[in-house]
Amino acid sequence: MKQIARYHPLLVALHWVLAALIIAELSLGFFGLAATPSSEPGKIGILRVHMMGGVLILALMVFRFIVRMRTSRPPAATTGFPLLDRMVPITHYGFYVLVLMMVGSGFATAIAAGLGEIVFGSSGAPLPPMLMTYPPFVAHVFFAVLLAGFVVLHVLAAFYHQFVRRDGLFRRMSFGRRLWEPSALVE
Repeated sequence: MKQIARYHPLLVALHWVLAALIIAELSLGFFGLAATPSSEPGKIGILRVHMMGGVLILALMVFRFIVRMRTSRPPAATTGFPLLDRMVPITHYGFYVLVLMMVGSGFATAIAAGLGEIVFGSSGAPLPPMLMTYPPFVAHVFFAVLLAGFVVLHVLAAFYHQFVRRDGLFRRMSFGRRLWEPSALVE
């Protein structure tokens, strides 16, 4: 009997596109926005890209979640440690929650600081000098650090599977035949 050996191609594409977008968005926030003073005229353009990127990531994550729920998946990969195996679904769904919290706190910051009109409405008003005075922004930074930590742990876990356990985990999140004979999965 054939088994599912890879995720659906749409899910694979969304995974890698979202990985690139999330890393780019975190980098832009930490190294672009945080490093640029609010008085710098170019910061509004950076903030515009950052805000549009956040909305795009939210839309793609919602779409990815729907695709994930509606397509068959390969059997769960094991770490060799039962406690870690039980944490895997929690951390994977944690990505969805963190992205939702990031976008929500970003929207709340935009509303509280009047960023919508400044960034998209061309009001000509200056950016607030310190966003850290807005509690939603403090939450946004906290969730960003947490999300960055999740990304690092996710990459380390993938490398552990691929290079220490040598279980071919990367193959599951790549393009190719989805169905395999169980005997063909063993190398």
